[in-house]
Amino acid sequence: MSGAGNLWSRRLRTDFRVALAMAAALAVVPLFVSSPYWLGVLVVSIYFALLALGWNLLAGFTGQFSLAPAAFAMLGAYGTALLDYHGKAPLWIGIPAAIAGTALLGWLLGRIVLRLKGPYLALTTLSFAEIARVVIGNSHEFTRGDQGLNVPALMQSRIGYYYLFLATLVAVLCALYALMRGRAGRFWLAIRDDETGAESRGIDVVRYKTFAFALSCAICGLAGSLYGTFSQLVSPELGLLLQTGLVISMVVIGGMGTLTGPIVGALLVYVSSEWLREAGNIQLIVFSFIVIVFARFFRTGLWGLATRRR
Repeated sequence: MSGAGNLWSRRLRTDFRVALAMAAALAVVPLFVSSPYWLGVLVVSIYFALLALGWNLLAGFTGQFSLAPAAFAMLGAYGTALLDYHGKAPLWIGIPAAIAGTALLGWLLGRIVLRLKGPYLALTTLSFAEIARVVIGNSHEFTRGDQGLNVPALMQSRIGYYYLFLATLVAVLCALYALMRGRAGRFWLAIRDDETGAESRGIDVVRYKTFAFALSCAICGLAGSLYGTFSQLVSPELGLLLQTGLVISMVVIGGMGTLTGPIVGALLVYVSSEWLREAGNIQLIVFSFIVIVFARFFRTGLWGLATRRR
């Protein structure tokens, strides 16, 4: 392995260990936080961390900018809800079916859009996200429209949900780490850094980009499906562009192309937004300003700043 490869492996290993250490720290938080409200805030923070990891796989590791992570979370949540509402399917069937459905839809969409680049890809995924949200919101007979659908609970307590989401986060982290250490990860990085050069060296660019897109959508679908059982209500609001903006800001602030960055960004942004909720819309102004500052001056995010100092 080359020197650059060894350096990347060491950085990835450190990144993964820090992410696991954060998960271990989160595991003891319920010993000190007993408020159901703040436990709920932390559960939603981990939900956003899953979305951020899914989006970061596509944008941070593969270099493909999508504006549909929230839409696929919405589709995953609705997949489980519709199977329960129309087919009375239990959750142990509904959740895996929703994950498989979002992965398949992501693969199909990826085959169509991933030959596009830059703003064309972003606009195409944005159009898909808005179409999906509008169709669900207007299909009253099938989805009950803006009234939403009730979803049965998977756990009986917020502590149970907290550890379920945390275990899911760890599982996703381990899967991404294994992929990034293998051939797929090396090919994704090559495509991100020089797509033309990667193709000239024999890498099937469309195939690996489509794989990343499908996997990213599956992670978002998993997060949305679990979130639906937590909130026990799914609605088209899950797919709002504002939700995607939050996910992107979390990754930019935490650090793109890392495993730790999306988790740090999700916890920081969502918990801080709850603290600023009483201030009204000022939270949107604050986070928009922070994203602009990080995008302009600290493109590697908080994780990049921490590793640079180290």
